[in-house]
Amino acid sequence: MKFDIITIFPNIFDSYFKESILGRAQKQKLVEIKTHNLRDFVKDKYKKIDDKPYGGGAGMVMQIQPIIKAVEFAKSKIKNQKSKIIIFTPTGKQFDNKMAAKFAKEKNNLILICGRYEGIDVRLEKVFKDSKFKIQKLSIGPYVLTGGELPAMVLIDSISRQISGVLGKEESIEERRLGVGVPVYTRPEIFIHKGKKYSTPKVLLSGNHKEIEKWRLSKRS
Repeated sequence: MKFDIITIFPNIFDSYFKESILGRAQKQKLVEIKTHNLRDFVKDKYKKIDDKPYGGGAGMVMQIQPIIKAVEFAKSKIKNQKSKIIIFTPTGKQFDNKMAAKFAKEKNNLILICGRYEGIDVRLEKVFKDSKFKIQKLSIGPYVLTGGELPAMVLIDSISRQISGVLGKEESIEERRLGVGVPVYTRPEIFIHKGKKYSTPKVLLSGNHKEIEKWRLSKRS
């Protein structure tokens, strides 16, 4: 599965995506993550991608043309052309784990547009619809961020772990078996802090897998 990120800060993604599970998944070619610097798609010598809002007001608004060029470039590199455009906005649909699993199953290549400043000229959405591009507006929570880069990382991480082989074993995706929030314990069996003992539930030490599974199911969120 391929992710194309359109951003004015491509270096933000380097450290996170090169490490740990996502770094390994890319080396194994289970996922492909590409960043596209929006400023590379303007001819202006100042690499200007924003302008003042019509009607006045604070801040700057991201222009349509550079984003269209960046999206068209990203789509031209997608071999099977099965893709969807994601626009991150506080007014978008709430992203959740079910949605992540659906994206992973559909295996659409995702083009992620990271907005900044006061947002993106809203006419971009109409242009995409007229061009018959599949688009979806998403939010990762009921709050406002300074840009779409963090949401892009959250979405890619959440979807990637649902892709077969990324976590190593299918049973590693525990929410598929038990749900989210099941308590976990590891050694030592009894942890002592300031004279107080913190013990592991006996059922987890019993070796009775049926009872362990039953206990875990009773504790899920």
